[in-house]
Amino acid sequence: MSTAVAPRRSSPVVGVRPLLRVSLAHDGRLLAPWVLIATALSATSVIFFPIVFRSDQARAALSATVGANPALGLIFGPANDLMTADGFNAWRTLALGGFLAALGAIFAVTRATRAQEDSGQAELLASGVMGRSARLLTGLLVAFIGSLALGVVTGVVTALCGGDWGSSMLLAATFTATGWMFAAVAAMTAQLGSDARSASSMAVGTLGTLFLLTGFCYSVEAPSWTIWANPIGWMHETRPAAGDDWRPLLLAVAFTVVVSAVAFVLQARRDFGQGIVATRPGPARGTTRSTLRLALRINHGAFVTWAVAFVAIGVVFGYFTTSVSDLFGTDSAITGVLASGATTTAEIGAAFIRTILALVGIIACVPGVQVMLKVRSEELGDRVEPLLAGAVARPRYYGSNVLVALGFPAVLVLVAGTLVAARAGDAGLGMGFGDVLLQAVATIPAVWTVVALSVAVVGARPVAALAAWAGVLASFVLTLLGPTFGLDDWVLGIAPFWHVPDVGVGDPDWTGLGWISLVTLGFLLVGFAGFRRRDLAR
Repeated sequence: MSTAVAPRRSSPVVGVRPLLRVSLAHDGRLLAPWVLIATALSATSVIFFPIVFRSDQARAALSATVGANPALGLIFGPANDLMTADGFNAWRTLALGGFLAALGAIFAVTRATRAQEDSGQAELLASGVMGRSARLLTGLLVAFIGSLALGVVTGVVTALCGGDWGSSMLLAATFTATGWMFAAVAAMTAQLGSDARSASSMAVGTLGTLFLLTGFCYSVEAPSWTIWANPIGWMHETRPAAGDDWRPLLLAVAFTVVVSAVAFVLQARRDFGQGIVATRPGPARGTTRSTLRLALRINHGAFVTWAVAFVAIGVVFGYFTTSVSDLFGTDSAITGVLASGATTTAEIGAAFIRTILALVGIIACVPGVQVMLKVRSEELGDRVEPLLAGAVARPRYYGSNVLVALGFPAVLVLVAGTLVAARAGDAGLGMGFGDVLLQAVATIPAVWTVVALSVAVVGARPVAALAAWAGVLASFVLTLLGPTFGLDDWVLGIAPFWHVPDVGVGDPDWTGLGWISLVTLGFLLVGFAGFRRRDLAR
């Protein structure tokens, strides 16, 4: 009599080792830019700080300036010590370096999970000897290794460039910890989203929301519990070069473990290729006969998200305008950085409004660039060629998307600008509703120049799609940090927002807007000519 032998159950993570080896070999190069940017951001801080701020007087002026500008606090967080290179480096890079590490981790997890399911690679891998949870664990391990490499390289290079070893390594550890936390968040959203795009959007949206909430709480000096309730706030509480407290990193590790465990539980319960949040079906009938309506439809979800975000941004920045007037005076540091030598309250107030709306404009460039990159993704997905095979001409199709890419950011700037203007009348800055709204309108041409660069890249050289973000990055660095380092005007002029005049003071000079409008036109011509002549992606 023979007895049946029960089949041996395989581990849900079987096959992780070979898959991890292949994933690192294939996607490792995609992690390199995040490592290089974070390392350069930190190393340049410790190198140039003693060169730019040589005296204690100059460093004290920098501290006064940063303390008097809530817009800087919203992005960079608290400035605990700006009298030393390590303290300056911690202020300048802790928030941004962690943000970069988190973005790289989110995209690494999404590529290894939902992106493979969308492309069919996951189904092919599942046909072999591979556990159900192998891909998710592999994605997390790739993100963990990439974040660790980012932290180690950044810390070592920063220390070799002159930074204190203890402070530099703690700062770098916050980058790694932030990457780990949001790798876990991405692992969870990969189970919630219906596809890779929605999964990454939820993870990035969570990152952006927590990032802004942290900066806001520090800027308005909110109760301490609001900081400890926010995972990004834990990283600021490590206080590199101003206390060097490693203990908050333990919270980050615990957060990573718990959220990752939740992701594995959700992954075991959802259907392959589907998300916990079901996709809503499209209309039962009807067609889109206009390329403009098509461009609006495929970006509809992002539009709603960004519209809500800019209403929140307008409210937050409007609050700043009502709370900042008592911080302004005739301090040379404040006038030097914010107002380029202004001495009156009206001049300094106008410069502050200009800075606030320039930051609004830089953020508004992001959805515009996303619209143009969506054109490229639609092309790679073979959804553009069938349209152009019919009666739709290339300039018409591309022009509709360009119109949306330019128009939507302009609307967002006006929405946020209107909310800021509504509060500016009570701020005592010497500017009324009409002046602030006009300043918002004057910011729009600079936004169009940055977006037009992405039009040129996608149209003429789509293989270099990453260059579409160059305008956003350059505008952010030069507009917010350039004046702090005392850079020459010709360097600051690379950023289109430097050419936006202070419309609330005297007779504004509109020449700069005319020049950047010509640059915008040149970028648009390059983009249209390139898209008309080049082959579509195959």
